[in-house]
Amino acid sequence: MEKTRAGTRRPASTIVVRPAPGKKTRALVKVGPLTLQAAIGRSGRSILKREGDGATPIASMKLLYGFTRGDHVRLPQTALPMRRIRKDMLWCDQPEDANYNRLVKAPFKPSHEEMRRGDGLYDICLVLDWNVSSRRRHRGSAIFFHLIRPGYEPTAGCIAVSPGDMRRILPLMRKGTTVRVV
Repeated sequence: MEKTRAGTRRPASTIVVRPAPGKKTRALVKVGPLTLQAAIGRSGRSILKREGDGATPIASMKLLYGFTRGDHVRLPQTALPMRRIRKDMLWCDQPEDANYNRLVKAPFKPSHEEMRRGDGLYDICLVLDWNVSSRRRHRGSAIFFHLIRPGYEPTAGCIAVSPGDMRRILPLMRKGTTVRVV
């Protein structure tokens, strides 16, 4: 995040996610001068990401778009395209299905995640381009940048921050911002 001459803030072009000292499921997220705490996958980070391994991929991933529970949260201004989550929105995580790692509509029988979660994790949920634009079966699905569980519990492979931190950094994000996990 940089200030322009007029004092306004410009979107961040890169967000860096690095391991936090002492615990493989914790990370530090650097957005311009801000450094925030985050949770990552229960298996830490991996360069060889596989479906269901619980690891956060070590990679550079573009932000594509996001989802929000408009009935739960009020979004700050952001240049990132955002869609309101509906009850019928699901995300396919079944590698053998043609819709693998895609948004699908209920009813849907193959394995999937509900986007309209009861626990609030996806009240703000940003889609990272991990295995989305160029899909390969079993390479991992639903790698999101979303809200944290209390106590910074590990994720299933996503990056998660507190609601307050998400509100601070969302105005600095846009489609194409790179999230680099190192």
